[in-house]
Amino acid sequence: MRPRPFVTRFAPSPTGRLHRGHAFSAITAFEAAQHAGGQFLLRVEDIDAGRCRPAFEQAIYEDLAWLGLSWPTPVRRQSEHLGEYRSAVEALRDRGLLYRCFRTRSQILADIARAPHRAGSTFTGAPLPAVEEEALVAEGRPYAWRLNLAAARRRLEGFKDLGFTEEGAGFVPFRPDLAGDIVLARKDLGVAYHLAVVLDDAIQGVTHVIRGADLFEATHSQSILQALLGLPTPIYRHHPLILRADGKRFAKRDTAETLADLRARGWTVTDVRKKLGFDIAGPPS
Repeated sequence: MRPRPFVTRFAPSPTGRLHRGHAFSAITAFEAAQHAGGQFLLRVEDIDAGRCRPAFEQAIYEDLAWLGLSWPTPVRRQSEHLGEYRSAVEALRDRGLLYRCFRTRSQILADIARAPHRAGSTFTGAPLPAVEEEALVAEGRPYAWRLNLAAARRRLEGFKDLGFTEEGAGFVPFRPDLAGDIVLARKDLGVAYHLAVVLDDAIQGVTHVIRGADLFEATHSQSILQALLGLPTPIYRHHPLILRADGKRFAKRDTAETLADLRARGWTVTDVRKKLGFDIAGPPS
């Protein structure tokens, strides 16, 4: 069987201007595709309608083009595919793999604090009794659809053998404690990140996901969704994060460190590449 062509992607959300950390991730993925003779895709993850802005989306295109990157068009925009995500939510719900969770964010945090054996901020719950759930729905109480990890464990053949391949480290076994019962959809905001991203990667034929180390634990949640939905699991590479001088991560709120601001201060693409540790000449075309 011939191996699938190398396809990777950069998938920012248009909720602010891109910064040096974004530049490092985008260039890393772009150059990996070029070295492999593969394809680099750009995807706009704009399902959070309350925070995403058209001006920020346009700025993404401008910033990446300034860095010398190119990608096929049209660009996949998540907001144009909400029906696909909803269909996946419904399919999981119909299989009994989701449940309504009515807990607020503060209640979730309190539950996690009472269970210090849990890793990070993962949460594991359970469906409410039918009568209680019906009453809360009738009241109009907001809720989220959460993955029922216990049900997935019972119903998914080969659950104990799940995992993903991390480039340079090999096979990483799936850890339920790093996944928990993740939110896949909300009554008010629609589909959540984890579900949208695994569907997008599968639909776009992404074979290699190259992204920051801050998303390593999220890969456990995404790998279980890939198994439940019968989707391929890409090979992952989680690169180190670019940090500010004070040791903290760059963030979109750091307006003085956006790529637009660096351009305004006279930085060139060569300056950015040199600062980020890339070969100034770039990869072979």
